[in-house]
Amino acid sequence: MDHDDVAARPRLIPPSLFALSIFYGGMVCIAGVLGNKQVTLVGPLAVEAGIFAFLLLVVTSSAVAELHGAATAGRLVRVGFVPLLVSLALSWVVWMLPPSPEMIPANRDAIQLILGSTWRIWLGGIVAYGVSQTLNVTIFAALKGREGSKLLWLRAAVASMLSQVVDTLLFVTIAFYGAFPIGRLIVGQMIAKVSLSAILVPPLIYLFVGLGRRLDRA
Repeated sequence: MDHDDVAARPRLIPPSLFALSIFYGGMVCIAGVLGNKQVTLVGPLAVEAGIFAFLLLVVTSSAVAELHGAATAGRLVRVGFVPLLVSLALSWVVWMLPPSPEMIPANRDAIQLILGSTWRIWLGGIVAYGVSQTLNVTIFAALKGREGSKLLWLRAAVASMLSQVVDTLLFVTIAFYGAFPIGRLIVGQMIAKVSLSAILVPPLIYLFVGLGRRLDRA
């Protein structure tokens, strides 16, 4: 086989990168839908349910950075804008289309309410996604540069907690500033998201990285 034949062969995507990318795109699309529900955690702490999908996004991008490098994880975050924007556009189109007269009124009103988010909420979600996910990859990569492959759980947790603080500041400010006082909302969201990051991210990052390495070996 000569050099031209080798150069003409398509580059293969590692199985772990393919699987994690598909999963990442799905979480980008579902996060906004889940965010329409507020869930109570411990005591007075409440958080929008979309945080669970966003934490999985954080874990996925960190796993890609661990397995394939920060540059690849950064591209994953940027490509994630495609399903995010397409899902928002489709939500708007479906919201604009007239509902069938045969729909149950309660279902019709509920879906219209969910799909009809204001432009500020949409903008806040887009900005918060891009900045916080990029920050997560940047912090994770910087910590890896100091620690190498050690303390995976700590690197992932710290990157997640810091990025979720920024995510909360951006989203709540853009979406709700001027509509009502947002100070207590920001503090409550930060406490809840940082706590969830500390509890859920460490075991999940080992799970995702371990599955990724197993896929690549297979």
